[in-house]
Amino acid sequence: MPVSTRLPRPEHLTRSIPAALAGPLPSISFEFFPPRDDAGEAVLWEAIRRIEKVHPTFVSVTYGAGGTTRDRTIRVTERIARETLLTPLAHLTCVGHSVGELRNVVGSLSAAGLRNILALRGDPQGGPGQPWVKHSEGVDHADELVSLVRSLGDFTVGVAAFPDQHPESPSLDFDAEVLVRKADAGAAYAITQFFFTREAYVGLRDRVRARGRDLPIIPGLMPVTNVKQLAKMTELSGQPVPSSVTSRLEAVEGDPAAVREVGVDITTELAQELLAEGAPGIHFITMNRSTATLQVFENLGIAAAR
Repeated sequence: MPVSTRLPRPEHLTRSIPAALAGPLPSISFEFFPPRDDAGEAVLWEAIRRIEKVHPTFVSVTYGAGGTTRDRTIRVTERIARETLLTPLAHLTCVGHSVGELRNVVGSLSAAGLRNILALRGDPQGGPGQPWVKHSEGVDHADELVSLVRSLGDFTVGVAAFPDQHPESPSLDFDAEVLVRKADAGAAYAITQFFFTREAYVGLRDRVRARGRDLPIIPGLMPVTNVKQLAKMTELSGQPVPSSVTSRLEAVEGDPAAVREVGVDITTELAQELLAEGAPGIHFITMNRSTATLQVFENLGIAAAR
């Protein structure tokens, strides 16, 4: 009888994110974006190596705005799989891609051993605020992308969620219904867009549960480390940053170190509230610099338990 020579995939590539979310300890994860040049890549890898030391549940790599950095996303994600013991979660968007191209991307990720994909519609190619235009041979919504990925192999698929109202949504109820459709298509968990209040998260979670789904929803948090970020965050989320956050940051605007400290404190407080509410973990949006997010992580006191 012939003996198979196929080696088993490393455990860090096959690790189940949904299983980790159901475990006794909170999931801790970090999000990066593909660098634009070699200098940016050096900064990114310095952050990745620092974060690797705290043994996160997983790390994710985004597409750029409008799907512009697909090749870099694939390359960075594959390098994480190959050169670290981190579990990589690859972002995949519908933007500008035919179904055939999406199949090829999924095939590339599969060939690298990846089994965890975050399926997103993505921002319009013109950027936030521009109209969404479906590729003539592509898919129009994230639930369709979830179904496509699930049809291509034994992938675990996550999706995006919006505690604050999505810029194109008519209501918070509609956002919950969209998330339910993604779960029905096969999504195993969701990661939120960044937000700033406990109430926003709890409201989304409860609206989804009221529709008969107990989908694990991981809060996505991003510490504000300078006041200029506030306007950009409003642009990206489509919602103003609440005054409870802006007032504390603007009170120390002239002191960069104090702004950073206050930003870390705000995120720490929110993370503590969310974990107390039963959130399955925290997903830190790093902007490719690990210091502030690692400070929040250390403040939570989870490090010694992991």
